[in-house]
Amino acid sequence: MTTSISAARKGAALEHDHEDCRAVGQIIDLIGDKWTVMVVGALSNGPLRFNAIMREIGGVSHRMLTLTLRALEREGLVTRTAYATIPPKVEYELTKLGRSLIDPLRVLGAWAVRNRPVMEKARAKFEKERGEAG
Repeated sequence: MTTSISAARKGAALEHDHEDCRAVGQIIDLIGDKWTVMVVGALSNGPLRFNAIMREIGGVSHRMLTLTLRALEREGLVTRTAYATIPPKVEYELTKLGRSLIDPLRVLGAWAVRNRPVMEKARAKFEKERGEAG
């Protein structure tokens, strides 16, 4: 009887771990996107209007920035405030949750910069050994 209870607990733990992994994967898909990282970076100094974000980031299309901001707003990382002025004014700002991403992204960015040469060397070796072009 103890064995079946133990097996049931283990099965529940594995199912729980799988759900946690899926949730983490979904969040990493969002926050690991290059435009998300760049929007969080742009907004890390305070609220900005749409065109100011576009200028700050550079290279992002109007559509991609719109989609990125909507996704971040939907997940509670960004707030959108529309002011009843003429012309209309809309600002985007990181929420408390969004601001909590700044430090982890800085750490990840530092890791990427620090390890990029090693990874490039490994990639070149891998491609050379397999006769692939980089």
